[in-house]
Formats: sequence, structure tokens, C-alpha cells
Amino acid sequence: MNKNKILVTGGTGYIGSHTIVELQAKGFEVIVIDSLRNSFAGVLDQVEKISGTKPKFYQFDLCEKIALEDFFTKETNIDAIIHFAALKAVGESVENPLLYYKNNMLSLINVLDAMSKFKIKNIVFSSSCTVYGQPDTLPVSEKAPMKKPESPYGHTKQMAEQILSDVVISSDLHVVSLRYFNPIGAHDSALIGEFPIGAPNNLVPMITQTAMGIREKLLVFGDDYNTKDGSCIRDYIHVVDIAKAHVVAIERLLENKNKQAYEVFNLGTGFGFTVLETIKTFEKVSAQKLNYEITSRRSGDVEKVYADTLLANEELGWKAERNLENMLSTAWNWQLKLKDLKIK
Repeated sequence: MNKNKILVTGGTGYIGSHTIVELQAKGFEVIVIDSLRNSFAGVLDQVEKISGTKPKFYQFDLCEKIALEDFFTKETNIDAIIHFAALKAVGESVENPLLYYKNNMLSLINVLDAMSKFKIKNIVFSSSCTVYGQPDTLPVSEKAPMKKPESPYGHTKQMAEQILSDVVISSDLHVVSLRYFNPIGAHDSALIGEFPIGAPNNLVPMITQTAMGIREKLLVFGDDYNTKDGSCIRDYIHVVDIAKAHVVAIERLLENKNKQAYEVFNLGTGFGFTVLETIKTFEKVSAQKLNYEITSRRSGDVEKVYADTLLANEELGWKAERNLENMLSTAWNWQLKLKDLKIK
């Protein structure tokens, strides 16, 4: 078993926590930094229940440069970084763009400065299909032009990718950017999952909370899009499939198998489902009837997007394995268990 040391920023978050489990399963030593702005430290106790190992944890904000440098002075011999830490709510970014630009750009710049200073050369970056805006052709491949983003959140991901692709030119940095489509679902153990603090911004927690009676009704934003039933189309992908792709990307960098200093891969299933199809599939797998209401479109939402996954399938040897039914049933199992979990 290898004992490469991997720093996971934003590791108590949704995708971060699932990725830690997969890294540990492959024998990596994981260290976590998180500000706990949108998550709980208790998630790492849940990780330990799954993997048997609780990762070492540091709580601070990556925008605090001195705290970050202190961390790297203490934690030496880090082989690679997976950078998840970012604010990620599309709607909130429209309402508070400065918060998003400050947090998402400054944290990345501080991490890159520290990597240069402490001679760490490998980073996997958590990007998003929002960088494509509304693509001209579907499925969307990595070669598609970046369009004007629909939200400041999407713009921070575009800017981050630009920074990373510029920095590799003048340094020995090696980067893999993973552009996820729409991560949903939860770990099969139902010990970790998507855990929004306050009102959820993403569809599936809204669905599961409505089914539980936590929310009175589910709002469907728009039924007048140019799609088969008028609701938005998304490429939903299981969070465990996404987590496994991060492990493959880390191994690619550590084994020097990357073909360029800066590489980009789409992470999706290649299939798009409408919001209404997703609701109906959830009703089928959960045997719950959802109280939903059609309302007006939401600012920042793209009409339809789904991935061309050929590059990731061929280059990384990775493929999403789980279907929509499995994604939604694991999300529902997690929601059912959540009331008893007392995660703090």
C-alpha cells in the first residue's frame, strides 16, 4: 500500500468527504483543511466509520495566507493537493458576487503560492460544467469554447482554470481539472451524503427534504425551456463515481502519466434528464409522492447540458457506473438516516 500524503481542501464537504473515503481505500494518507463555513467537522467521524481511519484535520480559511503557510511548515512531504474548497451556490453567487470572487479566487491563489514556496507540484482542481455556459452543441466536450457564464460562480471556475493554465507555463506545476456535471447521491453506507446547511440550493436535497416533510413543497424553476417537458436538463452523476475519478487523477499525476502539464476532463454520465423526469424517477424508487409546484425560471440556470465523456473514459480509464435510480435511492437512504446521525 502506498502512503502518499494528499491534502484535501474542503474535505468536510459533500464531494470532498466521499473522495477521502476512496483515497483511503487506495492507501493514501489524507489531511484535510476546511473552514467549516458550509459543513461540519463531524463528517470526518462518519468517514472513520466507513474507512476505519479519521484523517488529520485543520480548521481555517484558505483566504488566510499566514495560516496556510503555517500549515505547510507543519505538514511537510505533501505529494499532491485536491482543491475542493469553494463557495458553490449559483443563486447566492448572483446575489453576492463579490463574496464569490474574493473567496474562490483568493483561496486558489494562496494555495498556488504555497505550492510554489513549499515545492508541491501536483494539484487536482474541482471545476464544473458551468464553465461551458449554455453550449452550442450537445453532448459538450472538453474542446467546447467557454461561453459567457450564467453566474458569478461559473465565472470563478472559468477564472480558476485560466489561472491554472497560465501558471503551468511558467512553473513545474502539473494540474488536472475535473469538470463535474451534477453530482448527486450518497455513499452506500448512508453514513455520508449531501448535507446542506440551511435551505438547499441543489435539486436532489430539495426533493428528499420535501419527501421527508422538512420542506412543504418543491419548486421547479421553469417549464418553458426548449426541452421535452419544458424543465431544465442536467447530467446527474453519482458522487462516488466522481470521488473515484479524483483518485484516478491523483494516481495519474503521481505516476507522471499526464500528457500535458494542464489537463481537463469532463465527469458525467453522458445522459441528460429533465428536472421532471428526475422527480418522477425519485417517486418510483422511494414510493413517495412529491408535492411540487412549477414556478418561474431561476437566474443563472442553463437550459440543458450533458457531457461527452469519451476523453475521461479513454485517457483516465474511468467511467461513471451508477444509474439515476441508484443515485436517487442512495440519496433517499441518506436522507432517511440523517435525522438519527447527529453530525456536528
